[in-house]
Amino acid sequence: MPEFSDRLNRLPPYLFTRITQLKKEAYAKKLDVIDLGMGNPDQPTPAVIVDRLCDTVKNHQSTHRYPQAKGIPKFRKTVATWMEKRFGVSLNPDNEITALIGSKEGIAHLAMAVLNPGEVVLVGDPAYPAHFNGVILAGGEVYSLPLKPENDYLPDLGKIPEAILRRSKLLFLNYPNNPTAATVPDKAVFKEWVQFAKKYNIIVCHDNAYSELTFDGYVAPSFLEVEGAKDVGIEVHSTSKSYNMAGWRIGWMCGNSKIVAAVEKFKSFLDYGAPTFIQLSAVAAMEAWPQDVEPIVKIYQKRRDLLIDGMNKIGWSLQKPKATMYVWAPLPDAFKEMGSLAFAEKLLIETGVAVAPGVGFGAGGEGYFRMSLVTHDNRFHDVLLRLKKIIAAGKSKVPAK
Repeated sequence: MPEFSDRLNRLPPYLFTRITQLKKEAYAKKLDVIDLGMGNPDQPTPAVIVDRLCDTVKNHQSTHRYPQAKGIPKFRKTVATWMEKRFGVSLNPDNEITALIGSKEGIAHLAMAVLNPGEVVLVGDPAYPAHFNGVILAGGEVYSLPLKPENDYLPDLGKIPEAILRRSKLLFLNYPNNPTAATVPDKAVFKEWVQFAKKYNIIVCHDNAYSELTFDGYVAPSFLEVEGAKDVGIEVHSTSKSYNMAGWRIGWMCGNSKIVAAVEKFKSFLDYGAPTFIQLSAVAAMEAWPQDVEPIVKIYQKRRDLLIDGMNKIGWSLQKPKATMYVWAPLPDAFKEMGSLAFAEKLLIETGVAVAPGVGFGAGGEGYFRMSLVTHDNRFHDVLLRLKKIIAAGKSKVPAK
């Protein structure tokens, strides 16, 4: 058997592979598993979206044919209308928007479309794994930007060495952030990105997949709201989390027309685009916004409060995030030395609670773990009991000083 691609071999083990294997073993042992590992919505897709799909598939047979790689005109026009209504961002649906088979695909294809081998990409650390894995698959080099709690998980672009900046071509950032749930305090942060990108001739990709999952009155902005943003970059959106459509695989990229065109061209050689009936379902989702999103957000907010209030009672000191479907928490003191992957394994094997180890999001995630709010409300009581149990067990094994 010949050796496989060097690029494939450069990829780290996929974040959920080990946890998935342990979950299978736990299920086989009849263990009561509570899965908070993957950001995979457990709530149903809103009925208006499902009804549109059923009607389209049954009564419009032309939608069963090959789609347009860039997205059908109705989808792109609806995205333009939604972006204007939601953010006040004006986009040309003909050349500033392209459909994606989910934002993950678009992020990876962007890297492949714009990078040459050896070019540097600036990526937040910790980050959504597609941000750095896509770069590796494209033959680029990742330069990690530390996202630290003392800096509110925002990048310090001023600390990047000039030698790195001269080789950099692309900047990936993501707010509201996965995995940390951090948000930008205001659009001034985006203005800094635009100035930085123009100074060093760098493309900006802002992953805004969680723009609609916000709480306590916080409203997430778009990078494209800032003057000059379309000159330097694009933004990626997804229906996966906002509308519980993770398995439907539909999103979009919008912004700079040259960058959008490059991704469209690349995609045209690799896929035929998202199925037309899925695009029309996404149209129904955007047309029903915000009414179909509000109940989803309320459920996540209730779960956030249950989990964080409970964790704070048993030893943590967590602030409630203003956005996303995640809780990002430090490892308990008794388990810090073992690392996040070993802690996640131990937690699953001994209690049945599955979480995502922080190190899976980059070296900067070590010392933390991420919990997704994707189980029924009443299960969080069980989660807290099990966390309390393993913390107590850990403390009992720590020798007295």
